Amino acid sequence: MDERLHLLLADAEEQAPVLKAGLEFRAAWDSPKPGQLPRRVEAYTLDAPGRDPNDLAAQRWGVIAPEGREGDEMLQAIEPLIRHRERQQGACARRYRVPPGMDAEAAVQWRDSEYRAEEVPEEERPRYLLVLGDLHQVSIELQQVLVHSAFVGRLHFAGPGGGTDLAGHAAYARKVLASEHAREAAELPESLFYTALDGSGATEWGERLLVQPCLEAMKTKWERKHPGLRVQRVPYGGCGVDELVDAAGRTRAGVMLTVSHGLGAPPWGWSSVERQWAMQGALSLGPGQVLFGDMVRSTPFLPEGIWFCLACFGAATPPVSAFHAWLEMLAQAGVYPGSPEDVLRCLPQPGQRPFLAALPQAALANPRGPLAVIGHSDLAWSVGFSDPDNLHRSRASRFLSVLETLAGGGRAGVALDALMRFYREVNDTLMAQYQLRQDAAIRHKPDPVNPARLGGYWMLRNDLRGYILLGDPAVRLPSRAA
Repeated sequence: MDERLHLLLADAEEQAPVLKAGLEFRAAWDSPKPGQLPRRVEAYTLDAPGRDPNDLAAQRWGVIAPEGREGDEMLQAIEPLIRHRERQQGACARRYRVPPGMDAEAAVQWRDSEYRAEEVPEEERPRYLLVLGDLHQVSIELQQVLVHSAFVGRLHFAGPGGGTDLAGHAAYARKVLASEHAREAAELPESLFYTALDGSGATEWGERLLVQPCLEAMKTKWERKHPGLRVQRVPYGGCGVDELVDAAGRTRAGVMLTVSHGLGAPPWGWSSVERQWAMQGALSLGPGQVLFGDMVRSTPFLPEGIWFCLACFGAATPPVSAFHAWLEMLAQAGVYPGSPEDVLRCLPQPGQRPFLAALPQAALANPRGPLAVIGHSDLAWSVGFSDPDNLHRSRASRFLSVLETLAGGGRAGVALDALMRFYREVNDTLMAQYQLRQDAAIRHKPDPVNPARLGGYWMLRNDLRGYILLGDPAVRLPSRAA
């Protein structure tokens, strides 16, 4: 049976899949060992596991902002939200300030010395952390370190020239407060599912192995539990953008899963970093159909809902891809079908910075937009929703757990942690395989590791690692079912 790895990335010129035929699964068999974060930081270490994770008074809420004037201004812009969370938890919200450019080691040191400061009682340490700032202001490495001991979300709105749009921060804070102060909540959460069926292998696999199983499970479980609950598929046609925007605009307080290619660099590269910031990570819904940030900035688009957006760079573009060394290795071996530069030119070039995608920023700043977005901060592959031992077998349950947590009234940070739990399990399995291989080499014994299994878990580990939450991790769908 032919097994291929499909990439949810399209070029910005023709919206054509960058890897139209996918990669043979064998290409991942000899993948390089990933660098593990220091001091077993990827092990789950939530401080209050015996308490309800959705109980804000028990888990506490805090905010992390960049050092300096920009951080001061961001904190001031969301001050109403900070005061609101303080009232909810009955305690002051801790405000942390961090320098830019932290690598993984610096992030671990900060976590141990500042976040886990010995003088701070455990019960006062916030488990919900809202990070303010783009990736050059507060590194993604810090977010990846903290997500295994806290519920972490990030908020930033870019202004002209890459500066900070403080009005966007203030608008988001007002939206969250308005949603949580509303007298009447929606009767039940709605669920929307959309696949950009553009004829590519990547989206076809996404439909068959992810969207269809999730849709059927939600209809079976949630419609039986809550008669009248709307679980619907957004049809895909020739006007993909209009169909998706119209359907999302009619849905209040719902959870939406979309699967599509994310927009990457055109064949000749981006003409400017400003254009890259504006376009990369936008959703390619077929030839001539691209959902850009400006299209969801003011029109209703999933009001008071939460959006799970599955696409390459749908949430952010990191400084370095977890797949970078592997793609270069394939190119040198002549395995890669084309030039790896088609993919790697999407990453920041020397002197450029990583950044959050414009599309989710626009949606979150929209007063009639979602409360949070879960998306990918790297290359998104089909292996994320398939079985690494059999790529044709669905493992939609990884993502279904996120949707069910949200529909059941769970907070966004708790929903993301449901996915990170699978990441931690896969990471442990993968590292155990590398240890077996290393031990065998030291003892001059045959390699006991199945290369296909190792490659599958390597791909899955790096894919799951890329998901991040944009927005306040404490938000939840305002439904009576919660």
